[in-house]
Amino acid sequence: MQLHISRSMRSITISSSSSNGFIDLMKIKVAARHISYRTLFHTILILAFLLPFVFILTALVTLEGVNKCSSFDCLGRRLGPRLLGRVDDSGRLVKDFYKILNQVKNEEIPDGVKLPASFSHLVSEMKSNQYDARTFAFMLRAMMEKLEREIRESKFSELMNKHFAASSIPKSIHCLSLRLTDEYSSNAHARKQLPSPEFLPLLSDNSYHHFVLSTDNILAASVVVTSTIQSSLKPDNIVFHIITDKKTYAGMHSWFALNPVSPAIVEVKGVHQFDWLTRENVPVLEAVENHNGIRNYYHGNHIAGANLSDTTPRRFASKLQARSPKYISILNHLRIYIPELFPNLDKVVFLDDDVVIQRDLSPLWEIDLKGKVNGAVETCKGEDEWVMSKHFKNYFNFSHPLIEKNLDPDECAWAYGMNIFDLRAWRKTNIRETYHSWLKENLKSNLTMWKLGTLPPALIAFKGHVHPIDPSWHMLGLGYQNKTNIESVKKAAVIHYNGQAKPWLEIGFEHLRPFWTKYVNYSNDFIRNCHILDSV
Repeated sequence: MQLHISRSMRSITISSSSSNGFIDLMKIKVAARHISYRTLFHTILILAFLLPFVFILTALVTLEGVNKCSSFDCLGRRLGPRLLGRVDDSGRLVKDFYKILNQVKNEEIPDGVKLPASFSHLVSEMKSNQYDARTFAFMLRAMMEKLEREIRESKFSELMNKHFAASSIPKSIHCLSLRLTDEYSSNAHARKQLPSPEFLPLLSDNSYHHFVLSTDNILAASVVVTSTIQSSLKPDNIVFHIITDKKTYAGMHSWFALNPVSPAIVEVKGVHQFDWLTRENVPVLEAVENHNGIRNYYHGNHIAGANLSDTTPRRFASKLQARSPKYISILNHLRIYIPELFPNLDKVVFLDDDVVIQRDLSPLWEIDLKGKVNGAVETCKGEDEWVMSKHFKNYFNFSHPLIEKNLDPDECAWAYGMNIFDLRAWRKTNIRETYHSWLKENLKSNLTMWKLGTLPPALIAFKGHVHPIDPSWHMLGLGYQNKTNIESVKKAAVIHYNGQAKPWLEIGFEHLRPFWTKYVNYSNDFIRNCHILDSV
């Protein structure tokens, strides 16, 4: 930037340097009359005051790409709006719109108001009806609230459909059970004794590794047994005790009779074949299974009487899970009677039917439980909210006086599904009696102490009798969490599809299902004829 005063004192020129030389920014011509030095001094003083501002504006325009302007007119067109205060007023418009939105936020929307079907329809109506900003904001709010309601209703419907899908028996699995039951009545090979008579003494031989599985799902049972044997370093040292209900017994027996898993040994028994399981020994379970109020709670209308506006989809999902009919099945409670059902065994590993074994489990028998009864993975030391961050407060109603008095809300929970039980230590405790006692109290309180199945009373009954084992033995949540880490799944000894998304259901997670289906024998005639491959 340069200031040049002509020798004649008749012109003053302000110029700026550029790549093409100097550009004259301003040229002031002085009239041909005499100018006093005082006037000239004042003029120069004013110009000296203005020059820094001119320099700053010029630099700003240059940075914005106006340095190629070759005339004062070009510069003026760019600088004019700034000098005249004509700046972008979009910020002011946004603030005005915020103000309008706040005004209409709490206004009541009439019941019969007709809302556009889409945003494009809203814009079209704006043009045709010449809506003002306030009317536009009101219509936009009404449309958004309607959309939120529809999304919310859709989410609740999705949760209900998933609940029904998880609670029902797929057609293909029902087919498998029926065909195998028919085979039991018509095929002598399907009725052969399990195990063979020469292996009967091994059922109570404590030098073997004994597994207990309680289920009415034949396909799931086959996966648990197959994955355990294939992952074992000593399959000839494995004995499986499978307990099922009376209606499934024939089909379950047929499957393992026609599909032997040697060198392992498999025993299949129905609950009706255990002399100890009488009404006198399990009166509470009899009440749980037959009480009308209880049955209505688990099998009735899950929507009736529920105020969905006061709950969240996640809370509703938890309530639905707690109302799964499996929680009143005697098969789900049988684990509390293992010491009585197998009086000659010292130690067993209990498995749920929705697990897959990926590693040899023999080392479990070497774990020192330090006098405790139950070796289990604790579920309070993880970061996820669904599975591995559970304390007693997640399962019990601490507003109930008995719960508040006897339990600590921050006590760590543990997992069912893969447990090592020391039956000798168990028989010295009153775990079963405690379990029964708290079940009775919950029935008396109309299920207000807890809602969720068999784990809450077990958390109380086994209190002080649990030895934590390494979490790598038992990974949970594959039926809950779609974003389960695949690498962690591969490393786990036992993976557990606890939750609604079972791998044999269509709602199962596609990327987690192969860990389960790899143990399904799709070449088996019963599997093929029931189209189990097609259904999953």
